[in-house]
Amino acid sequence: MKHKTGMATAVAAVLLCLAASITSAQDSAATGWKKSLVFDITATQTAYSSSWTGGEAGALSWVSNLNGSAERQLRPAVNFMSRLKLSFGQTHTQKIVTDPTTGATEKIWEKPKKSTDLIDWENVARLTKGWVVDPYLAVRLESQFLDASVEAEQRHFTPLKLTESGGIARKIYERDKDQIISRLGFAVRETFIKGLVKHTDSADVYYTRDDTTLTDGGLESVTDISLAPHKNIQYTGKLTVYKALFFSETDKVKGTPQQDYWKAVDVNWENIVSASITKIITVNFYLQFLYDKQVELRGRLKETLGIGFVFKMI
Repeated sequence: MKHKTGMATAVAAVLLCLAASITSAQDSAATGWKKSLVFDITATQTAYSSSWTGGEAGALSWVSNLNGSAERQLRPAVNFMSRLKLSFGQTHTQKIVTDPTTGATEKIWEKPKKSTDLIDWENVARLTKGWVVDPYLAVRLESQFLDASVEAEQRHFTPLKLTESGGIARKIYERDKDQIISRLGFAVRETFIKGLVKHTDSADVYYTRDDTTLTDGGLESVTDISLAPHKNIQYTGKLTVYKALFFSETDKVKGTPQQDYWKAVDVNWENIVSASITKIITVNFYLQFLYDKQVELRGRLKETLGIGFVFKMI
């Protein structure tokens, strides 16, 4: 019951923050919010009839992204920044099927597979008193829309990671809209997982739920970079480094090969380069490097490049 209570508390806190953000945004003209909300969609498609005999297969890929931010100097000594990133994409491919009797081939479309999936919402409040460093408090929610790792039991919004942190921040660089802000502090992370246990009963295979909550705490360093080297080019980067000092499941992994994996440093380095060709057409390049030893012993690299339509909603 503890993990369910914790999950409910986390969701309630997020909904309250969202409600507060919406309320504040409605009064943006009076309160001086600096807002940005950009939506883009990229798609590529190829298709072949069954008369093609060279082994060609069609494909359809699409990715949509929504990036938003809102910043306001609430008081002369308090700055608030909220950033939201949502991404989802799928890939559809044709499969060549051969009739074992006649030898005839047919191209059929397979079920779509997820290619991109991200929910990332961060809120940071800084005490801007003009000191060498600014004390800060931050809350970050990370998840995905769909966990399709088990096709028969698709789950939504899992894993869901909630990070609460506090420490010191410093604006390293600022010029016009360009800025680099670095933070260092102590963070507590709660990860809510809608787990599955596989059961085999004779020829039947079925799954049962096994929800868990993992908690750890340690030191976190976050650096946010926003640069515009040209009026039509925008670079946004985020480097997060985390070192856990305690872990709620230490006793469970003790004596196993994984007993010290939680002590390894986690790294999440995101890079986005956007180049505007016209007002609504842009080239986007996304590169992410992830390292989390508890998930995968090796580093994970993700790269996407596409030309799509952009709609600046705010």
